[in-house]
Amino acid sequence: MDTPIWLGDLNPQQRRAVTGGDGPLLVIAGAGTGKTKTLACRVAWLIHKGVDPDRILLLTFTRRAAAEMLKRAGQLVDASIVGRVWGGTFHAVANRLLRVYGQALDLPPEFTIMDQSDAADMMNLLRAELELAKGDKRFPRKETLAAIYSRSVNAREKLADTLEVFYPWCSEHKEDIARIFREFQDRKKQQNVLDYDDLLLFLNALAQEPGVGDALGDRFEHVLVDEYQDTNLLQSEILLGLRRRQRNIMVVGDDAQSIYSFRAATVRNILDFPQQFSGAEIVTLEQNYRSVQPILHVSNAVMAHAKERYTKELWSSRVSSRKPSLVYCRDEPDQCQAVVHRILEHLEAGIPLRQQAVLFRAGHHSSVLEVELTRRKIPFHKYGGLRFIETAHIKDMLAMLRILENPYDQLSWHRVLLMLPGVGPSSARRIMDDLWQAPPEPARTNGHGAETPVQSPLLAMLERAPRVPAGSTEHYEKLRQTLRACCGIGAAGKVRKRKPEPPRETRGQAPPPIATQIEILRRYYEPLCERMHDNARMRLKDLEQLEQIASGYRSRQAFITDLTLDPPHSTSDLAGAPYLEEDYLILSTIHSAKGCEWDVVHVLHAADGMIPSDMSTGDSEGVDEERRLLYVALTRAKDFLYVYFPLRYYHAKYRFGAAHNFAKLSRFITKSVLTHFEQTTTPQGDGLPHAAGEPADPRKRMRELWG
Repeated sequence: MDTPIWLGDLNPQQRRAVTGGDGPLLVIAGAGTGKTKTLACRVAWLIHKGVDPDRILLLTFTRRAAAEMLKRAGQLVDASIVGRVWGGTFHAVANRLLRVYGQALDLPPEFTIMDQSDAADMMNLLRAELELAKGDKRFPRKETLAAIYSRSVNAREKLADTLEVFYPWCSEHKEDIARIFREFQDRKKQQNVLDYDDLLLFLNALAQEPGVGDALGDRFEHVLVDEYQDTNLLQSEILLGLRRRQRNIMVVGDDAQSIYSFRAATVRNILDFPQQFSGAEIVTLEQNYRSVQPILHVSNAVMAHAKERYTKELWSSRVSSRKPSLVYCRDEPDQCQAVVHRILEHLEAGIPLRQQAVLFRAGHHSSVLEVELTRRKIPFHKYGGLRFIETAHIKDMLAMLRILENPYDQLSWHRVLLMLPGVGPSSARRIMDDLWQAPPEPARTNGHGAETPVQSPLLAMLERAPRVPAGSTEHYEKLRQTLRACCGIGAAGKVRKRKPEPPRETRGQAPPPIATQIEILRRYYEPLCERMHDNARMRLKDLEQLEQIASGYRSRQAFITDLTLDPPHSTSDLAGAPYLEEDYLILSTIHSAKGCEWDVVHVLHAADGMIPSDMSTGDSEGVDEERRLLYVALTRAKDFLYVYFPLRYYHAKYRFGAAHNFAKLSRFITKSVLTHFEQTTTPQGDGLPHAAGEPADPRKRMRELWG
């Protein structure tokens, strides 16, 4: 077999990872060491060796990451062959496999998927139905309930343990929370819907199921996993099940970048991989292609104090005589002035704003800076807000599409009916009860055990008008006609002759393509949007964009699934008015900045209580994760790195006065770390304090006085 020319572009450690033999392989890929290139080349190498691409599974944390890796692999070997590789997120691959194998678990392939906010909304309905919020004690709200449920599922923890450790104030409501969760499971089963967590639960059950689990595992000769440090215990169990008989698995990750424990991710997965997969080979990538060496000196020094880690020393061939700067500021306004001064300085030196980023531990840490940037007319975009799919207008559109796809989805019905003028929660419930009334014929099951009416609620709506409030009759009729048009039924009840995708509730009839359905729904929604939202024009632009996206899909099911599992992360109505120039500064939480890089990085609030957050220092594991968070922030910088430390924090304690606290430098910036910084102070600063944990000894100065 010929050696591919492109192997010569890899360094020795990358080449060892790419050409490794069979069996488990752990690749510890430090920040900026080319893990994407390594994974792409591994895919190309396996295909070059003759592995059937249909038997390669590539698991990533975003669809874009999978697409990028497969695109790169397609540039090395035949792109048409690479296109047959199974690539995608855990949830997307689970959805695809459950459509094929799910009937082994009594799961029909027609299920629809609700996103995280939909799951929270369903819990809110159950919370109200069970009248659990009417007592004299505070009961968890829907977002908290959804977070508790998701953490318990993904971390494989008992509810009592989750409440005791992470939500202690909710512990007294354990029995009522368990009631909601049991009803939540039953309701989803009745409506033939799965949430994000169900996708992983069902896939794990498949992987453990005798017979079908072995067939599922044998389907893939090689499994490759990206960002393994961000996996949770449930995902680890899935991989163990898939590799029960076939042991070819390669995981790539960096324990020093494990920062998502609040999502139930655990660094233990990557630390314990050699024990879980005995005989695993370990390859460490240490050559950094992103940062200049002085930045790596600081990053290595910060991680050197980690309690448990894989030892690695990042190095770069990019040399620089300039050290990163640790800037001491008087207070937060002084910090903002210093940041803006350096941003404009680099802009004048030719570095665009979009190649500069300001990073911070929590979203509110940038509030003072945002005011100053606005005053100075410096455009910026802030990351860490609502995702595209979480905005009200997109959720409204998806609710109407979900009704067409799965007419038993009560949550979507509830949302659609509440959009009608004159319809409130009570009348929406009455309309739904009317639509759900089963005819005299015997009920049937919906495919996984739950009884449903013979006539679907959608078909009932299309054929007859239920009782609606008097002021809502006209709007309700418009909704009926809109849904009829989306099903391919003309005004006179005639069926169109197009035949792309028959909806399940109107088999034999021919609906228009998915993009046309969205156009029909958008025209219906326009007046409702203008009535419900102030910024309707920008929201309707989003819906036009949604229509364009849908034009690339042949299936409504595929469109809804893709948009739910891997939605865009921005929306125009949150971006503010368009700027005359395209350049803008990046503001981001450190969590949202992972995976990104900029020429210049500014890290705010390097003070204890900020980094690390005082909410995350209750145990050594929490402190270690905060250390990794600072490491992630530092390693985003390519050429220039600034870390800012305000000496005072002011707070309004009394109505007619203010007080301040003196800050302490982050415990992670120790004396050994300080040697790698150039320490400076702003004109308003009060001098340079000593490193955290190593205070000056005034008695030594006194002894000098005594001779």
